[in-house]
Amino acid sequence: MAIDITTRENAQALIETQLIRSIQQDVPKESIFMQLATRLPNMTSNQSKMPVLDVLPMTYWVDGDTGYKGVSRAAWDNVYINAEELAVIIPISENVLSDASYDIWAQIKPRANEAIAAAVDAAVFFDINRPSSWPNGIVTQARNAGNNVSPASKDYFDLIMGEGGVLDKVEQDGYVVNGVVAVPGVKAKLRGLRTTDGVPIFTQTMQESTRYALDGSPLYIMDNGAFDAKSAQLIAGDFKQAVYAIRQDVTVKILDQGVIQDPSSKDIVYNLAQQDMVALRIVFRMGWALPKAATRLDPDRAGCPFAYLEPSTALTTQTVTITVNDGVNDGVNDGVDAEGLELMAANPVEGATVNFNGSIKKTNSSGQVTFTAIAGKYPTSVKKTGYQGTSETIEVASSPVSKTMVITAKA
Repeated sequence: MAIDITTRENAQALIETQLIRSIQQDVPKESIFMQLATRLPNMTSNQSKMPVLDVLPMTYWVDGDTGYKGVSRAAWDNVYINAEELAVIIPISENVLSDASYDIWAQIKPRANEAIAAAVDAAVFFDINRPSSWPNGIVTQARNAGNNVSPASKDYFDLIMGEGGVLDKVEQDGYVVNGVVAVPGVKAKLRGLRTTDGVPIFTQTMQESTRYALDGSPLYIMDNGAFDAKSAQLIAGDFKQAVYAIRQDVTVKILDQGVIQDPSSKDIVYNLAQQDMVALRIVFRMGWALPKAATRLDPDRAGCPFAYLEPSTALTTQTVTITVNDGVNDGVNDGVDAEGLELMAANPVEGATVNFNGSIKKTNSSGQVTFTAIAGKYPTSVKKTGYQGTSETIEVASSPVSKTMVITAKA
């Protein structure tokens, strides 16, 4: 005889599923750059100007009691910090907000701040989506200063700590490394370093956490997703030389009127009032610079307070060759053009300072300097004492670029 019972299926409508109040998620990450760089007072407009020592004065020994004393000078340059805006609008239905068991805005805001941090780090370090008014990223400036180290060998201790290594590149330019930023995989490479006797250098015991530091400088793993492993494995430098200023701290506003348009097509996607929706608008404005004042070890400001270890396959860049002349015919016949007319080149200007959006070099005897860059637009200026300076924006695409810039002698 079958005996009926009330099964789980029979009572399913009466069984309530427990809701765990905690949400499983990662802790929002912060900006590594903004942790380590020097913060200046908040900006009062969209641009700030910082005077930077450009030419160091010299002293000279006097020959005898009646010798003439030498004459020298000092000069200063302006470095500009331009505020650029990071922003996002997040629309959501009012019914969804009302029906949710959690405070949705409270969940979104920290993640928006994390996205801001990642965008800042990506632009400052790697030129990823860099605003056009910002200087070259740290990796680009280091590469143009010759502060890139190729991993020709797998001896990471020598690549980082040895002569010609990452730390040495920074020190040769007169700076002291006070921080190292790396991709997460670098920890495994450091744990694998051993002495000639096979003893681990960084890991003394497997039972305790390892303190990662390079020559006393702390190692920071960029875990906000901004580190571009195609550009570098590790970046070391004097982070106090980099400066930033905030024009508008993170501002949050709830919108309940207006329309939301597609940024590309400009088509209206949502009408907040008509569709009973609200939107969270988040805005942040800041700027940064790497002033690179003249020092006794780097009087031309051509060095960089940062250096980096390249990935196994170096990032593809384009060569930018800039030739500076004075616009005056040098009187030398350089051939003929298609119409049979003689070609006369202008006089090259040696020792002119070329500022390629923050990367600085001086022209050689042929009036040339060479930079490397990824695709983008690069404001470029040329100056030399006794000449009228010039500036223009050079655009780099997918091929090498050659550019001639003319500075005329002052009357």
